[in-house]
Amino acid sequence: MKLDRKDILKALEKITAPGEGKNMVESGVVQNIMTFGDEVVVDVVINNPSLQAKKRTEVEIMKAIHREVYEKAKIKVNVKVETPEKPEIKGKAIPGIKNIIAVASGKGGVGKSTVTSNLAVTLAKMGFTVGLLDADIYGPSAPIMFDVSQEKPLSVTVDGKSKMKPVENYGVKILSIGFFTQPNQAVVWRGPMAAKALNQMIFDAAWGELDFLLIDLPPGTGDIHLSIMQSLPITGAVVVSTPQNVALADARKGVAMFQQDAINVPVLGIIENMAYFTPEELPQNKYYIFGKEGARNLALDLEVPFLGELPLVQSIREAGDVGRPAALQIETSLETAFEEITRNVVQEVVSRNESLPATEAIKITTMAGCSAVKK
Repeated sequence: MKLDRKDILKALEKITAPGEGKNMVESGVVQNIMTFGDEVVVDVVINNPSLQAKKRTEVEIMKAIHREVYEKAKIKVNVKVETPEKPEIKGKAIPGIKNIIAVASGKGGVGKSTVTSNLAVTLAKMGFTVGLLDADIYGPSAPIMFDVSQEKPLSVTVDGKSKMKPVENYGVKILSIGFFTQPNQAVVWRGPMAAKALNQMIFDAAWGELDFLLIDLPPGTGDIHLSIMQSLPITGAVVVSTPQNVALADARKGVAMFQQDAINVPVLGIIENMAYFTPEELPQNKYYIFGKEGARNLALDLEVPFLGELPLVQSIREAGDVGRPAALQIETSLETAFEEITRNVVQEVVSRNESLPATEAIKITTMAGCSAVKK
């Protein structure tokens, strides 16, 4: 059968372009169509650099041609990414830090700090140099989760200036307001005081050379988030949510915050925590206590990458409580789950740095073993 270019154009007019309100032809996404008998090559241009958006575009085009034109057509889709010019990101970079990742959640209690700590130790296990800034001024948890609650940052001299030396454990450098307060002491500060404390931990610290600095943001969308994004050129943001509707509604707001024109921080993706529960005595069973695939569907709806899911497992909570993140457990399903999610985060950072103007020199060059970083 010989395919007709006009028939293919009509088929593509019935599907919507990613991130556009118009169909693929009207929006200009379809750049060129070539036919050779029962073969067709479609060249398209999109402005979303995520791997998920590219794959979704390819699949939608293939489905439309098979459905509307010829079900046995041989189709090749060439997807090119052209992102609009990104406005200059405010804030000053920290010398030696290559990528700054903000980890956020719209709602409290979804396990954001647990996910952040496990991402940090997994990155360190993969060979990256990693720092973690606990930016939750009012509820710091990093000192407990890394078993360093009795430690205090030391003062060191760098280039003639006195700096804080982060506390280190499991290969991760850590700073938190929890190091400077008593366990039973509540931090009752207004926004400006909290912002000043954060700026000190960011710019008056001897972080050294880091491939990644993870920032564990407090829940919600408030002063602390704005202060961080005004102070630092954030490489990208990761949003953590459980599958339940209440959490998803707030996660949607968290994504919207980063995507505002005035902020414009690339969203690397969404992680679904507490996705399901599997009893130890029934290892083949999955119980979707908080709903099923809610965060996955939200990511699809918002056209941002889905980075993976984590089960509701008692040992994750226990590991955090005793200060040894669950990702440190060797040859377990949890280690595998955290490794998969961390690889997806790194891949999205690579994609973001290749597709968008860099906040500083692009350093990650390959995903081989997730540990090849140009020094």
